[in-house]
Amino acid sequence: MANSVAKRRAEKTAEIVASAWALARADGIAGVTLHGLARAVGMRQPSLYVYFDSKLALYDAMFADGNRQLLERLDAVTFPTEPRAALKKWLATFAAFGCEDAARYDLLFHRPIPGFTPSADSYALAEKVLGGAAALMRAAGVTEQGDMDSIVALTAGLCDAQISNDPGGDRWLRHLNRLVDLLVDDVIARGSTQ
Repeated sequence: MANSVAKRRAEKTAEIVASAWALARADGIAGVTLHGLARAVGMRQPSLYVYFDSKLALYDAMFADGNRQLLERLDAVTFPTEPRAALKKWLATFAAFGCEDAARYDLLFHRPIPGFTPSADSYALAEKVLGGAAALMRAAGVTEQGDMDSIVALTAGLCDAQISNDPGGDRWLRHLNRLVDLLVDDVIARGSTQ
């Protein structure tokens, strides 16, 4: 009996989060309202508090859900054994994931909601994502934090430009591999002169 109650609660919570994502895609992440969400899932607004004690708790659930989706996407990819090729494929997968849903990208990688800070549990999922990239960077010879930060910033910048200026296209993302090569080659060249 307890398992079935927990299962129903988890299913309803997932339904609410999925509906919140649909609203975010239509109205922007900051445009999600508890009133609109309650209507979308067929309940009264006070009933949402059974699942989320605040709007920020809803955003936290969405943040965790988005990072779980990203981890699932990355886990489904078969990466090449050559380190630089694996890093490029990881970054391309990440960028494609980000650019396919601007609202999700906004919540995961910007700070659009005043007062929202992910919980430790939700943020641990984001750290796991970044840890995967860091491991591949190290394998490709990028070990200095500043160089790793540059690759992250480069990827985020391309995603932002793509989402803002060519949604659904590839005007900026098509440059990712070349720019990763430039950065990694620079790291290797600097290392060989020391």
